[in-house]
Amino acid sequence: MDLTDRPRRLRTDGVRPLVAETDLSASDLVAPVFVDATTDERVPIETMPGHERVPVEQAVDRVEEITETGVETVILFGVPESKDPEGSRAYADDGVVQRAIRRIDAETDATVIGDVCLCEYTDHGHCGVIEESAETDPTLTVKNDETLDLLAKTAVSQADAGADVVAPSAMTDGQVGAIREALDDAGHEGVAVLSYAAKYESAFYGPFRDAADGAPAFGDRRHYQMDPANRREALREARLDAEQGADVLMVKPGLPYLDIVGDLRREFDRPIAAYNVSGEYAMLHAAAEKGWLDLEATALESLTALKRAGADLIITYFAEDVADHL
Repeated sequence: MDLTDRPRRLRTDGVRPLVAETDLSASDLVAPVFVDATTDERVPIETMPGHERVPVEQAVDRVEEITETGVETVILFGVPESKDPEGSRAYADDGVVQRAIRRIDAETDATVIGDVCLCEYTDHGHCGVIEESAETDPTLTVKNDETLDLLAKTAVSQADAGADVVAPSAMTDGQVGAIREALDDAGHEGVAVLSYAAKYESAFYGPFRDAADGAPAFGDRRHYQMDPANRREALREARLDAEQGADVLMVKPGLPYLDIVGDLRREFDRPIAAYNVSGEYAMLHAAAEKGWLDLEATALESLTALKRAGADLIITYFAEDVADHL
């Protein structure tokens, strides 16, 4: 055979890493942290092996465990001591996330992202103020404009506590604009907005809802989260968020939506994020426990795929484990 073009020449041990097109590093990863105001000890999350809810008093210890692996950024989710229809503990100065942010900001060098949503704080588990007929005959379930003020208050309260970035995840029309305006009015022009720009109504969120105690008490989230069948709509959502001031645009979930990650990378000049969600994490663990997959190898391959598709940063429950091997 007379082959002038032999791609395998570039796959020898010394050359292969030299020509790798995608580089994954610990600094690309964001580790979720669940802070629980209802406990004074760590509580294992059954559906997410290796993860726990931690009390506020241990939030700094938990973040230091993460940063020791080389991961520099965390995103905080809260389990409040009480819930009400408006999710008032989400924007309380002494809320569980606000208290944790103050401690982490004062005692660590970690970059802190605050998740901005109400579902963990409302007694009905939806992401905002609901319609009077939401349980029996919903039209859009969550009242859009009435929710914006509460999301803006939540973002400002987290910025006041010391958050470096706020991440609105409610998929409420206009949320980025409302939050950007509120942050600027409060003197937080330097706080960035990482928008869950294309957040789909996904079956892959199940374990997270156990972890954050945020499952809806009735119905579902089809009226405000995106239809998994839609691709072009993601560009529309991301474009609106970019126009309203989003600094980073995120796709959630990650692996089932690699096409969306790629679309946003090609369309926008802003950083693109992907959320490697709880269901993706749990299913790899379940398969590994049965001996069907190598957990470390499949986790690393999954995150590399997200980076290859165009993600600049990845929120993942594998952050610590993968960072140890990078």
